[in-house]
Amino acid sequence: MFLFARKPPNLPAADDALPGRETPIPTAGTHFVNGRSLKGPYPEGLETAIFGLGCFWGAERVFWEMDGVWVTAVGYAAGFTPNPTYQEVCSGQTGHNEVVLVVYDPEKAAYRGLLKAFFEAHDPTQGMRQGNDVGTQYRSGIYTTSDQQKAEAEAVLESYQKALKQRGLGPITTEILAAPEFYFAEDYHQQYLAKNPGGYCGLGGTGIACPAE
Repeated sequence: MFLFARKPPNLPAADDALPGRETPIPTAGTHFVNGRSLKGPYPEGLETAIFGLGCFWGAERVFWEMDGVWVTAVGYAAGFTPNPTYQEVCSGQTGHNEVVLVVYDPEKAAYRGLLKAFFEAHDPTQGMRQGNDVGTQYRSGIYTTSDQQKAEAEAVLESYQKALKQRGLGPITTEILAAPEFYFAEDYHQQYLAKNPGGYCGLGGTGIACPAE
C-alpha cells in the first residue's frame, strides 16, 4: 500500500479519467485460503455482494473469515477506467474504489450479517479516506446486486446512523450504488493478509455496534 500518500480529494470526471485497457489484468485463479475459484463459475444458489471499506487487504479478511462465505476477491469498482492497475487506481485518476467481492450462501450468511460486518469493520463517516489512508479509492461504499440488497443496505445505514448520532458522531458518507463492473486486482493483492500475516491492515471501526439484526 502507498501509505499516508495524499491523493486528490475528489473523484475525477469521466472525461478526465485514465484510458485503461481492453483486456483484464492478470490475477490469481484460486483463493489462497480455501482453494476455490476466484472467478467462478460459482455453485448454484450463491449470491454476490460488493463492499468498499478502506484498504482492501484488511477488508477482504473480514469477509473470508465469515461462516457461509464461499469465496472472496479484491478488486476495483465504481470508477471510469476499464481494467485498471493498482498504480492507476492509487493515482486517483480512475475514479475506482478498492472493493471486496463476496460470494456467499444466503442460507448460511444473511446479507444483513454482511452489512453488520461491513459497518463495524470501518468508520463510515470519513469521506474520501479511512484512517491514515487518504484518497478516493478508500471511500466507504456498498454496491448492490439486487433491489432487495439495496433496500436492506439503506435500512441498515439509517439505523446505524441513528446509533452513531446518539454517540455524537457525524453523518455516514457511505455511497450505495447498483453494482458496477468489478475488475479483479492483481495476484499479489488477493488474500494479501493470508500470504503476509504481519502485513498492513488499515481498518478501524467506530466501536459502536451496528443494529443490523
